[in-house]
Amino acid sequence: MILRGANIVLGVTGGIACYKAVELCSRLVQAGAVVDVIMTEAATRFVTPLPFQTLTARPVSVDQFHLLRDMDMAHISLGKKAQVLVIAPATANTMAKIAHGVADNLLTTTVLSSTAPLVIAPAMDADMWAHPATLANAETLRQRGAVLVGPGQGRLASGRVGLGRLVSLDEIVAAVRSTLGRNGPLAGLRVVVTAGGTQEPLDPVRHITNRSSGRMGYAVAEAARDAGALVTLISAPTGLSRVHGVEQVSARTASDMHTAVLERAAATDVLIMAAAVADYRPAQVSDQKIKKGADGLTLPLERTVDILLAVAGARVASERPGLVVGFAAETENLLANAHDKLTRKRLDMIVANDVSSSDSGFEVESNRVTLLAPGRAPEELPLMSKAEVAEHLVVRIAELWRARYG
Repeated sequence: MILRGANIVLGVTGGIACYKAVELCSRLVQAGAVVDVIMTEAATRFVTPLPFQTLTARPVSVDQFHLLRDMDMAHISLGKKAQVLVIAPATANTMAKIAHGVADNLLTTTVLSSTAPLVIAPAMDADMWAHPATLANAETLRQRGAVLVGPGQGRLASGRVGLGRLVSLDEIVAAVRSTLGRNGPLAGLRVVVTAGGTQEPLDPVRHITNRSSGRMGYAVAEAARDAGALVTLISAPTGLSRVHGVEQVSARTASDMHTAVLERAAATDVLIMAAAVADYRPAQVSDQKIKKGADGLTLPLERTVDILLAVAGARVASERPGLVVGFAAETENLLANAHDKLTRKRLDMIVANDVSSSDSGFEVESNRVTLLAPGRAPEELPLMSKAEVAEHLVVRIAELWRARYG
């Protein structure tokens, strides 16, 4: 995982939302990051340093003139070791200081002395955020390369509802991950990922679909984002939360997904088709709900468009994508069926998985897959989480890209 072993400096400033920084710290540590916490004096009025020190097993820094060891000044040491510097929550006061180069506490001094990328999650009352000075400071920070996450809309400490709430911790962690990976093996490449099971309508209340949860495709989108790619996720309906830091496009039917993919194909470097696209759809769609009758119901079906074959045709015409990766969900003859799809649809790689197993494939968090590519021996991966499968797949895609395009 990209956070494993990463050196993160977490700055906590004096707002009511700083209690959420404890959970943020916990998540980063659980993901394997080495976290050093800097608190402003005001932050210690809301939360003591003790929970941060307990979670990180490292000292919490507050005093600007504290000596870490020998004559090593804290702001110099922490600033140099940081791979990402995160401020969550970031008050209007701290943002103003950083924007104008004020260094009057350990956190602002560390920011000024560090070359690490900066992730800022603002949290304040709506009027403070809407003030022209705060908006100007936020824009200044953006122009200097800082990643601003939020603020979000919601109920504030004042009881009002407005813009100024700290965004979800998932979104902050996603920003940290994508910032760490901005120079990763897919840096600058445009990657399109499809996910989920398409739904083919029968009438206004029913549709034909499959058991795909979309988890694999969403994990691939996250892994590609963490590898530095500019990711578009084309998703059929799922019950999953949005993937932060990627463009997300909705596509309910196979036809919708075909249109969305082909519209983006010419500007795509890597296409990863993880979606379970319906092979058939009802030949006729009723305008009204089909009523239950005494007899059975016969549904004539017709073929849907084959998106990968359409993409293969576009590639013959010298249009992008540069690499196309498919998925093959099979219940028998796994490798034979996957190899046939690999060859027939002129894919650069295919991910084959036996969905008849109870611990891999649809509706579970884990997967057991085999990677096939022309001219390479099949690579069988052991049972692992879908996130780990996605990261392994992205590594292989990066290797293929380097081998072909340099």
